[in-house]
Amino acid sequence: MLRLPTLSSRIVAIGLTFTLFTLIIYKVISSKLATARYKAELARRGCAPAPTLRSNNLLGTSRLKESIKATKEDRGPQYVVSAMNEVGTNIHTVRVPILDYELLVTRDPENVKAMFSTQSADYDISATRSNAFMPLLGEGIFTSRGTQWKHSRALVRPQFSREEISNLDLVERHVQTLLRVLKVGKEGWTETLDLQPLFFYFTLDTATEFLYGQSVHSQAAIAGLEKSGGIDGAEFSRHFGAAKHLVDKRGALGKFYWVMPMKKMNAHCREIHKVIDRLIEDRLRGKKDALSLEEKGNRKFVLLDELAKETQNPLELRNETLHTLMAGRDPTGALLGWVWYFLARHPQTFMKLREIVLAQFGKSTTSVIDDFAQLRRCEYLQWVMYEVLRIIAVIPMNERVALRDTTLPRGGGEDGSKPIFVREGIQILIPLYAIQHRPDIWGEDAEDFRPERWQGRKIGWEWIPFGGGARKCLGRKFHFPTSLTKNANRMF
Repeated sequence: MLRLPTLSSRIVAIGLTFTLFTLIIYKVISSKLATARYKAELARRGCAPAPTLRSNNLLGTSRLKESIKATKEDRGPQYVVSAMNEVGTNIHTVRVPILDYELLVTRDPENVKAMFSTQSADYDISATRSNAFMPLLGEGIFTSRGTQWKHSRALVRPQFSREEISNLDLVERHVQTLLRVLKVGKEGWTETLDLQPLFFYFTLDTATEFLYGQSVHSQAAIAGLEKSGGIDGAEFSRHFGAAKHLVDKRGALGKFYWVMPMKKMNAHCREIHKVIDRLIEDRLRGKKDALSLEEKGNRKFVLLDELAKETQNPLELRNETLHTLMAGRDPTGALLGWVWYFLARHPQTFMKLREIVLAQFGKSTTSVIDDFAQLRRCEYLQWVMYEVLRIIAVIPMNERVALRDTTLPRGGGEDGSKPIFVREGIQILIPLYAIQHRPDIWGEDAEDFRPERWQGRKIGWEWIPFGGGARKCLGRKFHFPTSLTKNANRMF
């Protein structure tokens, strides 16, 4: 027996249909009005639209899927280059529509200069970046904006202007541990081994001692030599590396970061925070001792000590030091690994650098480098590291979001010479790898490792591994020279 729909159910169905129809009409009208306003503003500002990198499916999600797949396969930076080249090898700024929103991608140094410097008031980091890092780092210099960012910057920045941070003795102690971990056989050679993890342990140890006054001694822990005050440095390093990997995955998802499950991320973050809180508590308790190191006359620079003079908030101390720890461990550890990767594959460069280092610093393993200035004067060494950072782009992607309706100076029109109108809320991706591999900037040999290309070269906005403008990396001068031990000749 058939049951006819009741009057009330028919009314509900009609209501739902009407509501859906109304929403569709509203969306269509809103879209047309927005397009009209966009075109009017485009004309008023003398701008032209950027070329579009179109999706390969009806939903408009193919580019997002391709990007996520490339990131999983460790070829994300190369994918950006190939995708932009689909539009044109001479096209350096593209519009990318994804579902109901769009973003811009630019590999034009002039646009980077505008966002970081000349028009920096119109741009800031996006909520996407903050959301990706927040579970691990909390509010701090890398995740905050506006007033909160200015507070974090004011808290941390003065500490990196001090000469005291250039502590080569600190670095030397951990180099000695690294050499102990590299066990040498009877014939004077080590077994075949992967240096990259060891460099991450090394930079973790130097960074934690610089920040908290004591190292987690992860190098010693993995070699079974010692532990630091009950802290398992190797386990801490594992949690830190895993959490950072998950942060990167959240960042790659962009606006859709929330789809990633958080159970593993939260577990790693809890263990990291537990160790950091303990290091902070130990240091602050020790500084209350009347016979502290500073009062004994053996003062060494510890970032936490300086921050504690400005705030005693344990959460703020944890967040700001964690931000600095991530900056001190990851980029420097990656740089060290890639330097040796390229030297191993370019023996002529290795021999040239070796001869220069031995000539400049001597052949005795007991000779020392007294200060960072001596390292900076080794010009060819700087070129090698510059070239590694150019080829690899240790931090391959940066980004900004438009805080208000504004412009970018280039990228519009057929030849890309006209300015672009950027609506409020539009995110702009800045693929540093793509900028640093442009043949029209670096030459037809842009894919080749050639440190000599830096001879006489004036560095501009086409090479910004440490960022630029107000958000430029504070610790550049500290972490860059520590890529070598003070007994540099022993590494060759």
